[in-house]
Amino acid sequence: MERTLSEELGVSRSVVREVIRYLEAEGLIEILPKKGPIVAILTWDIAEQIYNIRLLLEQEAAHDCALHAKSKDKKLLHEKLLQIDRASREQDDIKRVDASQEFYKTIFDVAGHAIAWEIVQRLNSRISRLRALTLKTRERQVAGYERMTRIFNAIEKNDPAQAKQEVFEHLTEASALARLILQPQE
Repeated sequence: MERTLSEELGVSRSVVREVIRYLEAEGLIEILPKKGPIVAILTWDIAEQIYNIRLLLEQEAAHDCALHAKSKDKKLLHEKLLQIDRASREQDDIKRVDASQEFYKTIFDVAGHAIAWEIVQRLNSRISRLRALTLKTRERQVAGYERMTRIFNAIEKNDPAQAKQEVFEHLTEASALARLILQPQE
């Protein structure tokens, strides 16, 4: 498999091996003995853990962002929110996921939560996979943007308790939708 990929992509086998190790470390592929790499299955158990981590980190970031946000920070955050809206109207899932990530990065930056953002980044490929999965549904496309607008509004008012609550509601809703998709019927 390595030789085929290296020939098709025009790169050395060591580069292919390095990329496979990276994808495995990101949780995007699994290496099966005597079979090789396969795309990792995203289960509800994994998704639930990711949502729980996000909930803890994003609530605190939104809380502290609302405490510290200055006029220029609010303007930047509003620009990021508008990018999400544009991507949603254009039905461009890649831009929507990227814009959502930029929105959250801005919240973490303003909050001064650099280490927490690093933790989120380590989960980023899995978070992006969950976002892509849930953003395909009409409910999430509409509700997600509305929820993010509510998060922004709380930050704009410098209301940390409300910002924290809005993140809770947003992620609880997204988590419930992911559960429906990943755990259809038991």
